[in-house]
Amino acid sequence: MRFVLDPSVAITWALRDEDHPLADLAFEALGLGSAIVPAIWWYELRNVLIQSERRGRSTPGDSAQFMNDIDGFKIEIAPLGLGTEIMELSRRHKLTIYDAAYLELAQREHLPLATLDKALEAAARSAGIALLT
Repeated sequence: MRFVLDPSVAITWALRDEDHPLADLAFEALGLGSAIVPAIWWYELRNVLIQSERRGRSTPGDSAQFMNDIDGFKIEIAPLGLGTEIMELSRRHKLTIYDAAYLELAQREHLPLATLDKALEAAARSAGIALLT
């Protein structure tokens, strides 16, 4: 199975105090298939890791181990989508540009979206985009 992976799901794999059934499902699906992400994912994931270190939820060693582990998965960085489409999705669904990039990618690739972000989930449902469930 191939799907669009939002960092809200992936970060649960890195943090010991996070757990969610959807994250477990996405982890299993990624082990058997592949995911695709917009280029912003690379930065968002690392930003959450750094913030977690600053809050004492993880260590630099934890972050390094997680990044090493996740590099073993099939996660493709997608080419940039149309900026005008991303902006329109952001306006229509009242999303950040970052979240709209995931929505646009799922729409463009006709793939389900794996997210724990409630606003992004609602926008996907509204736009007729399948969710990983």
